[in-house]
Amino acid sequence: MLSAFWWAPGSGKSTFAARYPDTWRVCLDSYRRLATDVEADQSATPVAAEIQALLLDARLSRGLTAVVDSTNVFPHVRAGLLARARYWRRPAVAVLFDLPLPTVEAQNAGRDRVVPLHIVREHHQLLPGLADLRQEGFDAVHPLSELLATGALRRGARR
Repeated sequence: MLSAFWWAPGSGKSTFAARYPDTWRVCLDSYRRLATDVEADQSATPVAAEIQALLLDARLSRGLTAVVDSTNVFPHVRAGLLARARYWRRPAVAVLFDLPLPTVEAQNAGRDRVVPLHIVREHHQLLPGLADLRQEGFDAVHPLSELLATGALRRGARR
């Protein structure tokens, strides 16, 4: 299964992804850091995306779960993730962090690595809606607000 998350920077994506085993997570920030020693070095995104693609193929081809820890706000990025899941005949599940912008801005301000406010706002504005994600072809779409309301997160995700 491919699980991917959509959210603006600073909305808690990596904290959420950390609920899952390390081996499940593929994270562009980690691969940028490995390539350049700096997570935020956007010039390393192309090589980080190649590493992510290799690891996704390795896991999905074996029927293993992969959790994509990146913003995924651009349609072409989501289309690529969906294509990989379809190629390997694995379900694709989306978690949409439907947090209000003031909440995201406050969380971002409290981070060790603060993302510039204009980028947080731009990414928040680019977030797809539930209907968009379903129409794109995700097998299941879960808004974070729904997961919190049903208590699904309190049960924990670690296996």
